[in-house]
Amino acid sequence: MTASMSGVADRGTIIIADDHPLFRGALKQAVNGVFGELTVIEAGTLEEATAALSGDSDVDLVLLDLKMPGVSGFSGLTFLRSQHPSVPVIVVSGVDDAATIRTCMEFGASGYIPKTTPIEQMNEAVRAVLAGGSWTPPHIPLGEGADKETSALVRRLASLTPQQMRVLTMLSEGLLNKQIAYELSVSEATVKAHVSAILMKLGVESRTQAVIAAAKLEVPG
Repeated sequence: MTASMSGVADRGTIIIADDHPLFRGALKQAVNGVFGELTVIEAGTLEEATAALSGDSDVDLVLLDLKMPGVSGFSGLTFLRSQHPSVPVIVVSGVDDAATIRTCMEFGASGYIPKTTPIEQMNEAVRAVLAGGSWTPPHIPLGEGADKETSALVRRLASLTPQQMRVLTMLSEGLLNKQIAYELSVSEATVKAHVSAILMKLGVESRTQAVIAAAKLEVPG
């Protein structure tokens, strides 16, 4: 991000990660004008978004849909935050309940925009985050925060590495170690090591308990 003499950034890059082309188009309108010269990279899957991030070190912001192909619950957000912690992420979702918004913010999102938000307000949210702040819908009360148990679980899940998050997601899908090893092109011993690390970080004793813990944080709706 390059700032002009007036303090307004004149060049920037934003990734829009959403599997609906029409909504990506709406988001492109929403970010219009936040930079004098704006590069928008569209991604229809989390893999495309991470590939774009890995290929461009100058990305200023990611707009991320919570529900995309290959994403389970909040795994996409936690994956991006753990792999690219310096790049702010605004979640853009059709889900607009306070608990989901609060959980996303606890997972490290810099903002949360419901898809029903007017384009002008989306633009305001993007500008606030690019300025180093945060943004959540002013009309949705977030309350005092999640209960202590959920907040602790959020912190534990956020401590997982990207690969560990992938393994946990596959465990949640019912895959065996052999199948996970094949999907990730690693050895079964490596998968077992990841599972052991996941159990330790989540403070549980079995794969089943890990899956149950992760399921508590599924996105509703």
